[in-house]
Amino acid sequence: MNILALNWNDLKNPYAGGAEVHLESLLRRLVTYGHRVTLVCSGWPGCPEEETIEGIRIIRRGRRLYFNLVVPSLLRDLVKREKFDVLVEDINKIPFYTPLYLKLNTLVVIPHLFATTVFQEINPVIGSYIYLAEKPLLQVYGRFPFNVISESTADDMVARGLPRNQVSVIHCGIDRGTFFPSPTTIKYDRPTILYLGRIKKYKGIQHLILAFKKVKARIPDARLMIVGAGDYQPSLHSLTQSLELTSDVEFPGFVPVADKVERLRRSHVCVLPSIREGWGLTNIEANAVGTTVVAANSPGLRDSVRHGETGFLYEYGNTGELADRLIEILGDEALRKRLESGGLAWAEKFSWDDAARKFEKLLVEITEKGRS
Repeated sequence: MNILALNWNDLKNPYAGGAEVHLESLLRRLVTYGHRVTLVCSGWPGCPEEETIEGIRIIRRGRRLYFNLVVPSLLRDLVKREKFDVLVEDINKIPFYTPLYLKLNTLVVIPHLFATTVFQEINPVIGSYIYLAEKPLLQVYGRFPFNVISESTADDMVARGLPRNQVSVIHCGIDRGTFFPSPTTIKYDRPTILYLGRIKKYKGIQHLILAFKKVKARIPDARLMIVGAGDYQPSLHSLTQSLELTSDVEFPGFVPVADKVERLRRSHVCVLPSIREGWGLTNIEANAVGTTVVAANSPGLRDSVRHGETGFLYEYGNTGELADRLIEILGDEALRKRLESGGLAWAEKFSWDDAARKFEKLLVEITEKGRS
Protein backbone atom coordinates (compact mmCIF):
# COMPACT_ATOMS: atom_id res chain seq x y z
CA MET A 1 0.00 0.00 0.00
CA ASN A 2 0.93 3.63 -0.41
CA ILE A 3 -0.08 5.15 2.92
CA LEU A 4 -0.57 8.82 3.69
CA ALA A 5 -0.52 9.70 7.40
CA LEU A 6 -1.46 12.99 9.01
CA ASN A 7 -0.59 14.14 12.51
CA TRP A 8 0.10 17.44 14.24
CA ASN A 9 3.68 16.52 15.14
CA ASP A 10 6.32 13.94 14.34
CA LEU A 11 8.62 12.40 16.92
CA LYS A 12 11.42 14.95 16.35
CA ASN A 13 9.08 17.85 17.16
CA PRO A 14 9.77 19.37 20.60
CA TYR A 15 6.03 19.02 21.36
CA ALA A 16 5.92 15.30 20.51
CA GLY A 17 4.32 12.99 23.05
CA GLY A 18 2.56 9.68 23.37
CA ALA A 19 0.44 10.14 20.25
CA GLU A 20 3.57 10.46 18.14
CA VAL A 21 5.21 7.43 19.77
CA HIS A 22 2.08 5.41 19.02
CA LEU A 23 1.65 6.44 15.39
CA GLU A 24 5.28 6.26 14.33
CA SER A 25 5.90 2.95 16.10
CA LEU A 26 3.22 1.53 13.80
CA LEU A 27 4.32 3.40 10.66
CA ARG A 28 7.96 2.33 10.99
CA ARG A 29 6.89 -1.29 11.06
CA LEU A 30 4.57 -0.84 8.08
CA VAL A 31 7.61 0.31 6.10
CA THR A 32 9.47 -2.88 7.02
CA TYR A 33 6.46 -4.88 5.79
CA GLY A 34 6.96 -3.35 2.33
CA HIS A 35 4.48 -0.46 2.38
CA ARG A 36 5.29 3.13 1.43
CA VAL A 37 4.53 5.72 4.09
CA THR A 38 4.35 9.51 3.89
CA LEU A 39 3.76 11.46 7.12
CA VAL A 40 2.54 15.06 6.91
CA CYS A 41 2.92 17.16 10.05
CA SER A 42 3.76 20.62 11.38
CA GLY A 43 7.25 22.05 11.62
CA TRP A 44 9.21 24.12 14.10
CA PRO A 45 11.92 26.77 13.74
CA GLY A 46 15.00 25.35 12.05
CA CYS A 47 13.53 21.97 11.16
CA PRO A 48 14.05 20.40 7.70
CA GLU A 49 10.89 20.65 5.62
CA GLU A 50 11.36 17.13 4.30
CA GLU A 51 13.41 14.14 5.37
CA THR A 52 13.24 10.36 5.52
CA ILE A 53 13.52 8.68 8.91
CA GLU A 54 13.56 4.88 9.15
CA GLY A 55 11.85 4.68 5.77
CA ILE A 56 9.08 7.19 6.55
CA ARG A 57 9.00 10.20 4.23
CA ILE A 58 8.20 13.15 6.49
CA ILE A 59 6.81 16.41 5.08
CA ARG A 60 6.67 19.33 7.51
CA ARG A 61 4.87 22.58 6.80
CA GLY A 62 3.60 25.49 8.87
CA ARG A 63 3.80 25.63 12.62
CA ARG A 64 1.89 23.98 15.44
CA LEU A 65 -0.38 26.97 16.11
CA TYR A 66 -1.76 27.15 12.58
CA PHE A 67 -0.91 23.81 10.97
CA ASN A 68 -4.58 22.89 10.51
CA LEU A 69 -4.98 25.98 8.30
CA VAL A 70 -2.26 24.91 5.83
CA VAL A 71 -3.28 21.25 5.70
CA PRO A 72 -6.12 21.47 3.10
CA SER A 73 -4.08 23.00 0.29
CA LEU A 74 -1.02 20.93 1.20
CA LEU A 75 -2.90 17.61 1.06
CA ARG A 76 -4.88 18.47 -2.07
CA ASP A 77 -1.65 19.24 -3.90
CA LEU A 78 0.04 16.09 -2.60
CA VAL A 79 -2.87 13.83 -3.59
CA LYS A 80 -2.95 15.36 -7.09
CA ARG A 81 0.71 14.47 -7.61
CA GLU A 82 0.66 10.99 -6.08
CA LYS A 83 -1.83 8.15 -5.75
CA PHE A 84 -2.42 7.02 -2.16
CA ASP A 85 -4.37 3.94 -1.15
CA VAL A 86 -5.39 5.07 2.31
CA LEU A 87 -5.18 8.04 4.66
CA VAL A 88 -4.42 7.56 8.35
CA GLU A 89 -5.61 10.68 10.14
CA ASP A 90 -4.47 10.89 13.75
CA ILE A 91 -6.85 13.11 15.71
CA ASN A 92 -5.28 14.02 19.01
CA LYS A 93 -6.07 17.71 19.06
CA ILE A 94 -8.24 19.66 16.61
CA PRO A 95 -9.51 17.47 13.73
CA PHE A 96 -8.31 18.33 10.24
CA TYR A 97 -11.72 17.47 8.67
CA THR A 98 -10.10 15.96 5.59
CA PRO A 99 -13.36 14.42 4.24
CA LEU A 100 -14.48 17.96 3.39
CA TYR A 101 -11.73 18.37 0.78
CA LEU A 102 -10.27 14.89 0.05
CA LYS A 103 -11.70 11.71 -1.44
CA LEU A 104 -9.57 8.99 0.13
CA ASN A 105 -10.15 5.74 1.98
CA THR A 106 -9.60 6.89 5.55
CA LEU A 107 -8.86 5.36 8.93
CA VAL A 108 -9.53 7.76 11.79
CA VAL A 109 -7.08 7.15 14.65
CA ILE A 110 -8.00 8.65 18.01
CA PRO A 111 -5.76 8.30 21.10
CA HIS A 112 -8.37 10.27 23.05
CA LEU A 113 -10.58 13.33 22.71
CA PHE A 114 -10.44 16.28 25.08
CA ALA A 115 -14.16 17.15 25.40
CA THR A 116 -14.58 19.39 28.47
CA THR A 117 -11.18 18.31 29.80
CA VAL A 118 -9.61 20.99 27.63
CA PHE A 119 -10.84 23.66 30.06
CA GLN A 120 -8.57 22.12 32.72
CA GLU A 121 -5.58 23.08 30.64
CA ILE A 122 -5.99 26.40 28.82
CA ASN A 123 -7.93 29.64 28.89
CA PRO A 124 -11.68 29.60 28.10
CA VAL A 125 -11.31 31.25 24.68
CA ILE A 126 -8.87 28.74 23.20
CA GLY A 127 -10.53 25.97 25.17
CA SER A 128 -13.88 26.80 23.60
CA TYR A 129 -12.26 26.75 20.15
CA ILE A 130 -10.90 23.23 20.69
CA TYR A 131 -14.10 22.01 22.35
CA LEU A 132 -16.30 23.29 19.52
CA ALA A 133 -13.89 21.97 16.87
CA GLU A 134 -14.50 18.44 18.20
CA LYS A 135 -18.28 18.72 18.09
CA PRO A 136 -18.89 18.01 14.35
CA LEU A 137 -16.53 15.00 14.41
CA LEU A 138 -19.08 12.29 13.71
CA GLN A 139 -21.03 14.34 11.18
CA VAL A 140 -17.87 14.70 9.09
CA TYR A 141 -16.11 11.36 9.71
CA GLY A 142 -19.10 9.18 10.58
CA ARG A 143 -18.89 6.96 7.49
CA PHE A 144 -15.26 5.95 8.16
CA PRO A 145 -13.85 3.30 10.51
CA PHE A 146 -12.26 4.50 13.74
CA ASN A 147 -9.29 2.98 15.54
CA VAL A 148 -8.60 3.74 19.21
CA ILE A 149 -6.01 2.59 21.75
CA SER A 150 -8.20 1.82 24.75
CA GLU A 151 -11.64 0.58 25.66
CA SER A 152 -12.28 3.88 27.43
CA THR A 153 -11.88 5.81 24.19
CA ALA A 154 -14.05 3.27 22.36
CA ASP A 155 -16.77 3.81 24.97
CA ASP A 156 -16.39 7.56 24.54
CA MET A 157 -16.91 7.28 20.77
CA VAL A 158 -19.99 5.07 21.20
CA ALA A 159 -21.40 7.53 23.74
CA ARG A 160 -21.00 10.25 21.12
CA GLY A 161 -23.13 8.20 18.70
CA LEU A 162 -20.68 6.10 16.68
CA PRO A 163 -21.81 2.47 16.13
CA ARG A 164 -19.61 0.09 18.11
CA ASN A 165 -18.85 -2.02 15.03
CA GLN A 166 -17.10 1.00 13.47
CA VAL A 167 -14.60 1.22 16.33
CA SER A 168 -11.60 -1.11 16.61
CA VAL A 169 -9.28 -1.21 19.62
CA ILE A 170 -5.56 -1.88 19.19
CA HIS A 171 -3.55 -1.40 22.37
CA CYS A 172 -0.17 0.29 22.30
CA GLY A 173 2.90 -1.90 22.25
CA ILE A 174 6.17 -1.46 24.06
CA ASP A 175 9.79 -1.24 22.93
CA ARG A 176 11.21 -4.35 24.59
CA GLY A 177 14.71 -3.43 23.47
CA THR A 178 14.49 -0.38 25.74
CA PHE A 179 12.09 -1.26 28.54
CA PHE A 180 13.12 -4.44 30.34
CA PRO A 181 14.12 -5.30 33.92
CA SER A 182 17.78 -5.27 34.84
CA PRO A 183 18.91 -7.80 37.48
CA THR A 184 21.84 -5.57 38.41
CA THR A 185 19.73 -2.44 39.06
CA ILE A 186 18.58 -1.81 42.62
CA LYS A 187 16.01 0.64 43.94
CA TYR A 188 17.10 4.04 45.28
CA ASP A 189 18.19 4.18 48.93
CA ARG A 190 15.38 6.65 49.68
CA PRO A 191 11.72 5.68 49.04
CA THR A 192 11.25 7.35 45.65
CA ILE A 193 8.07 8.37 43.83
CA LEU A 194 8.38 9.20 40.13
CA TYR A 195 6.24 11.19 37.71
CA LEU A 196 7.40 10.91 34.11
CA GLY A 197 5.77 12.85 31.28
CA ARG A 198 4.87 16.27 30.00
CA ILE A 199 4.39 19.00 32.61
CA LYS A 200 0.86 20.14 31.79
CA LYS A 201 -1.96 21.23 34.08
CA TYR A 202 -4.36 18.47 33.00
CA LYS A 203 -1.76 15.85 33.96
CA GLY A 204 -2.73 16.44 37.61
CA ILE A 205 0.84 16.68 38.93
CA GLN A 206 -0.32 19.32 41.41
CA HIS A 207 -2.41 16.59 43.09
CA LEU A 208 0.68 14.40 43.36
CA ILE A 209 2.63 17.16 45.11
CA LEU A 210 -0.22 17.73 47.56
CA ALA A 211 -0.39 14.00 48.24
CA PHE A 212 3.38 13.87 48.66
CA LYS A 213 3.12 16.36 51.52
CA LYS A 214 0.95 13.78 53.33
CA VAL A 215 3.35 10.98 52.43
CA LYS A 216 6.25 12.93 53.98
CA ALA A 217 4.37 13.14 57.28
CA ARG A 218 4.39 9.32 57.46
CA ILE A 219 7.62 8.51 55.58
CA PRO A 220 10.04 11.38 56.30
CA ASP A 221 12.82 10.19 53.98
CA ALA A 222 10.54 9.87 50.92
CA ARG A 223 11.32 11.94 47.84
CA LEU A 224 9.52 12.85 44.61
CA MET A 225 11.01 13.18 41.11
CA ILE A 226 9.00 15.06 38.48
CA VAL A 227 10.71 14.28 35.17
CA GLY A 228 9.71 16.09 32.00
CA ALA A 229 9.18 19.53 30.55
CA GLY A 230 6.18 21.75 29.98
CA ASP A 231 4.56 25.11 30.60
CA TYR A 232 3.02 24.17 33.96
CA GLN A 233 6.38 23.70 35.64
CA PRO A 234 6.63 27.23 37.17
CA SER A 235 3.27 26.70 38.92
CA LEU A 236 4.50 23.38 40.31
CA HIS A 237 7.70 25.03 41.56
CA SER A 238 5.58 27.62 43.37
CA LEU A 239 3.37 24.95 44.90
CA THR A 240 6.42 22.97 46.05
CA GLN A 241 7.88 26.06 47.69
CA SER A 242 4.62 26.96 49.43
CA LEU A 243 4.45 23.44 50.91
CA GLU A 244 8.12 23.63 52.00
CA LEU A 245 9.04 20.59 49.91
CA THR A 246 11.81 22.04 47.75
CA SER A 247 14.54 19.85 49.28
CA ASP A 248 12.56 16.66 48.58
CA VAL A 249 11.07 17.34 45.13
CA GLU A 250 13.38 17.14 42.12
CA PHE A 251 12.65 18.70 38.70
CA PRO A 252 15.36 17.36 36.36
CA GLY A 253 13.47 18.45 33.23
CA PHE A 254 13.56 16.47 30.00
CA VAL A 255 15.99 13.55 30.17
CA PRO A 256 17.45 11.17 27.54
CA VAL A 257 15.90 7.74 27.12
CA ALA A 258 18.66 5.92 28.99
CA ASP A 259 18.23 8.25 31.99
CA LYS A 260 14.45 7.81 31.78
CA VAL A 261 14.73 4.03 31.92
CA GLU A 262 17.23 4.18 34.79
CA ARG A 263 14.87 6.35 36.85
CA LEU A 264 11.92 4.09 36.05
CA ARG A 265 13.86 1.01 37.17
CA ARG A 266 15.19 2.50 40.40
CA SER A 267 12.03 4.25 41.59
CA HIS A 268 9.75 2.46 44.05
CA VAL A 269 6.53 3.61 42.39
CA CYS A 270 5.54 5.59 39.29
CA VAL A 271 2.46 7.84 39.41
CA LEU A 272 0.18 9.05 36.60
CA PRO A 273 -2.42 11.43 38.07
CA SER A 274 -3.95 12.73 34.81
CA ILE A 275 -7.65 13.47 34.32
CA ARG A 276 -7.66 11.74 30.90
CA GLU A 277 -5.26 9.82 28.67
CA GLY A 278 -5.53 7.70 25.57
CA TRP A 279 -3.89 4.71 27.23
CA GLY A 280 -1.14 5.48 29.73
CA LEU A 281 1.92 4.06 27.99
CA THR A 282 4.17 5.06 30.91
CA ASN A 283 2.23 2.66 33.13
CA ILE A 284 3.23 -0.25 30.89
CA GLU A 285 6.80 1.00 30.51
CA ALA A 286 7.17 1.19 34.29
CA ASN A 287 5.72 -2.30 34.72
CA ALA A 288 8.05 -3.63 32.01
CA VAL A 289 11.17 -2.51 33.88
CA GLY A 290 9.93 -3.83 37.23
CA THR A 291 8.23 -0.84 38.85
CA THR A 292 4.67 -0.72 40.12
CA VAL A 293 2.31 2.18 39.38
CA VAL A 294 -0.42 4.28 40.92
CA ALA A 295 -2.75 6.05 38.48
CA ALA A 296 -5.93 8.05 38.56
CA ASN A 297 -9.04 6.04 37.75
CA SER A 298 -9.41 8.11 34.58
CA PRO A 299 -10.28 7.17 30.99
CA GLY A 300 -7.28 5.46 29.41
CA LEU A 301 -5.31 5.06 32.62
CA ARG A 302 -7.84 2.62 34.04
CA ASP A 303 -7.27 0.47 30.94
CA SER A 304 -3.50 0.21 31.39
CA VAL A 305 -3.55 -0.64 35.11
CA ARG A 306 -4.93 -3.79 36.71
CA HIS A 307 -5.98 -2.60 40.15
CA GLY A 308 -4.38 -4.69 42.89
CA GLU A 309 -2.39 -6.72 40.38
CA THR A 310 -0.02 -4.35 38.53
CA GLY A 311 -0.55 -1.27 40.69
CA PHE A 312 -3.38 0.77 42.16
CA LEU A 313 -6.05 3.13 40.86
CA TYR A 314 -7.43 6.00 42.93
CA GLU A 315 -10.20 8.54 42.45
CA TYR A 316 -8.90 11.39 40.28
CA GLY A 317 -8.13 14.46 42.38
CA ASN A 318 -8.46 12.62 45.71
CA THR A 319 -5.08 13.49 47.22
CA GLY A 320 -5.86 11.64 50.45
CA GLU A 321 -6.51 8.37 48.63
CA LEU A 322 -3.43 8.89 46.45
CA ALA A 323 -1.29 9.47 49.55
CA ASP A 324 -2.70 6.35 51.24
CA ARG A 325 -1.85 4.21 48.20
CA LEU A 326 1.69 5.56 48.05
CA ILE A 327 2.22 5.03 51.78
CA GLU A 328 0.88 1.49 51.42
CA ILE A 329 3.34 0.63 48.64
CA LEU A 330 6.36 2.38 50.17
CA GLY A 331 5.71 0.84 53.58
CA ASP A 332 5.09 -2.77 52.51
CA GLU A 333 7.95 -4.34 50.58
CA ALA A 334 6.11 -7.66 50.11
CA LEU A 335 3.13 -5.85 48.55
CA ARG A 336 5.40 -3.79 46.31
CA LYS A 337 7.24 -6.86 45.05
CA ARG A 338 3.95 -8.66 44.38
CA LEU A 339 2.72 -5.70 42.31
CA GLU A 340 6.04 -5.56 40.48
CA SER A 341 5.74 -9.23 39.53
CA GLY A 342 2.18 -8.68 38.33
CA GLY A 343 3.29 -5.69 36.31
CA LEU A 344 6.06 -7.63 34.58
CA ALA A 345 3.58 -10.32 33.52
CA TRP A 346 1.07 -7.69 32.34
CA ALA A 347 3.67 -5.80 30.27
CA GLU A 348 4.59 -9.02 28.45
CA LYS A 349 1.17 -8.93 26.76
CA PHE A 350 1.98 -5.78 24.76
CA SER A 351 4.03 -5.71 21.57
CA TRP A 352 4.44 -3.08 18.86
CA ASP A 353 4.93 -5.88 16.33
CA ASP A 354 1.55 -7.40 17.24
CA ALA A 355 -0.08 -3.97 17.19
CA ALA A 356 1.43 -3.17 13.78
CA ARG A 357 0.23 -6.43 12.23
CA LYS A 358 -3.30 -5.76 13.47
CA PHE A 359 -3.04 -2.19 12.17
CA GLU A 360 -1.82 -3.42 8.79
CA LYS A 361 -4.73 -5.87 8.55
CA LEU A 362 -7.14 -3.02 9.27
CA LEU A 363 -5.62 -0.83 6.54
CA VAL A 364 -5.69 -3.67 4.01
CA GLU A 365 -9.38 -4.26 4.72
CA ILE A 366 -10.14 -0.55 4.27
CA THR A 367 -8.14 -0.38 1.02
CA GLU A 368 -9.73 -3.50 -0.46
CA LYS A 369 -13.20 -2.34 0.49
CA GLY A 370 -12.50 1.02 -1.19
CA ARG A 371 -11.31 -0.67 -4.38
CA SER A 372 -14.42 -2.87 -4.57
